[in-house]
Amino acid sequence: MTEAIKFGQENQRLAVSCFVGSALCGVDTEPVQEIVKVGQITPVYHAPDYVVGIMNLRGRVVTVIDLGMKLDLGATPVGQDSRILIITWQGEALGLLIDNVLGVVPIDRAEMKPAPENVRGVQSDMVEGVCQVDGRLMALLDLRSVLTVDDDPARN
Repeated sequence: MTEAIKFGQENQRLAVSCFVGSALCGVDTEPVQEIVKVGQITPVYHAPDYVVGIMNLRGRVVTVIDLGMKLDLGATPVGQDSRILIITWQGEALGLLIDNVLGVVPIDRAEMKPAPENVRGVQSDMVEGVCQVDGRLMALLDLRSVLTVDDDPARN
């Protein structure tokens, strides 16, 4: 019994499921510190287009990134359900602006599939894999790729 439980835990991970535009995405819970409502964000001029700005979160300055822009899905409109995933990345607090959060779901590593062949460009580079969640396909994001600074001036 213990081996079965241990085996299952090693093959599972947790992800925050959320919508970015109409895309169902998953973000590994490990770097996620909290989920907050969108508050006052101060623009940062001459920043890449995916940087919404900075916000003060209980005395910490957090850079807010529009996940829709970063994934080349278009700007994320801020609405009542919009949220910011606060993550710790390379010792820095970052916020990921998303349309809404559905919850935390377990992901079975054995059931993860690679991104489909017809997904090219930005999305394919930033997707670790896809899996079924509540009868829908969810793209599990590769945060390392998502948060890599793009040196292409055409993308900034």
